[in-house]
Amino acid sequence: MSQSGQEQPTQYHTEHYRPGAYAADHIRITPTTLADGRQFFYFDDDPAYVSGAKTRELHDPRPLADRFGPGVDTQGNPVAPQAPQMRRDPLTGDWIPMSTARMNRPITAGPGATASGNPLAVRKPGNPYQDGEVPDTDYNVVVFENRFPSMMQVPGLKLSTSYVDGNQLWPVREANGRCEVVCFDPDEHSLPAQLSVKRLRTVVEAWAFRTAELSALEGIEQVFPFENHGQEIGVTLAHPHGQIYSYPFVAPRMEAELKQTQTYHERTGGNLLEDILAAELEAGERIVMRNYSWVAYVPAAARWPLEVHVVPVRDGILTIDQLNDQERWDLAEIYSALLKRGNAFFDKGDGKGMDLPYISAWHQAPVHDERRANYRLNLQFFSLRRDANKVKHLAGSESGMGVWISDTTPELIAARFHEIGPVDIAQA
Repeated sequence: MSQSGQEQPTQYHTEHYRPGAYAADHIRITPTTLADGRQFFYFDDDPAYVSGAKTRELHDPRPLADRFGPGVDTQGNPVAPQAPQMRRDPLTGDWIPMSTARMNRPITAGPGATASGNPLAVRKPGNPYQDGEVPDTDYNVVVFENRFPSMMQVPGLKLSTSYVDGNQLWPVREANGRCEVVCFDPDEHSLPAQLSVKRLRTVVEAWAFRTAELSALEGIEQVFPFENHGQEIGVTLAHPHGQIYSYPFVAPRMEAELKQTQTYHERTGGNLLEDILAAELEAGERIVMRNYSWVAYVPAAARWPLEVHVVPVRDGILTIDQLNDQERWDLAEIYSALLKRGNAFFDKGDGKGMDLPYISAWHQAPVHDERRANYRLNLQFFSLRRDANKVKHLAGSESGMGVWISDTTPELIAARFHEIGPVDIAQA
């Protein structure tokens, strides 16, 4: 039973998200709010919760202040809640969000750890820090708004443009976006590569649900699900999880890709990403995995020492929520295989591989930009590790001028993947 005494819904429906046949019968979405008002969603694939035999804890007992409640300044005067700000770089046109709240986020991994608990883990009564972001003592997958966001939408806030030092060279606006956390599993010691395909299928459904919902928020221009994994990447919480950033602008990388895809379409009438896939399939050498719905390949101009792009076979898919049931299952399957093979890629001499540090970045079509029609959904997976004991540092050429210098070749990357496992991975 929920706090209101009413039975929780078997499926959480909204105006924008519609579950497919599998999700409608096998994944239960239960919404609630945390103590400070942030949205929180349980995604259950456990049959006991899907059937309603068990229900989730919806009450967050922490004494957190309403994040949108009035605050006070240093003189004790009331002040309205403020969104983080973003400033535009006049040299590049990029918007740079600036969030001082992120300085206060807990760090639980690495030598700079500031806390011993894990706020993404399940509730452990008696441990005040572990009584963190998840109200229940167990969960399957959860999604919630980040407590220390880089961007935030404040209800009722009138958006405006001002200027640093009053100079129109430097526009300033509210960073009117949204940041969410996706926890893949309750076991804080597990690795994403160890998750079952069924659990990853639930993660895929969470991505689809949030893509549909976040795309409908006013002011959102791009929805970006991603995953950071490993201390070398800068991960501050050692727990299998990812994030979803909803930008109030088109991100610079996406802007660059849109310029290329649009120019290609105007010149040829074709879709650049579709033609890249066709060319990679024709070449064959850099294809590392495929199943019925997806193809994974090392791009012919790969930047990173380990880089794989994963794309749907079906044309016309712009965002994750447009995937059908078969494509969502096949995505879970190929993503599981990619994570496992990524961990096996570098050999330390014992044949056991390693926990690969990586970034997994979903490139979806922007929400409103008219160039979205000539884009195509794709996942870009990469690691900065270039050997079992070496990482690629972004030095002068890469960081200072954006000119990438690869430490290997795409063909060598693909050849190593071919040593690890077969290209065709579709299960019978």
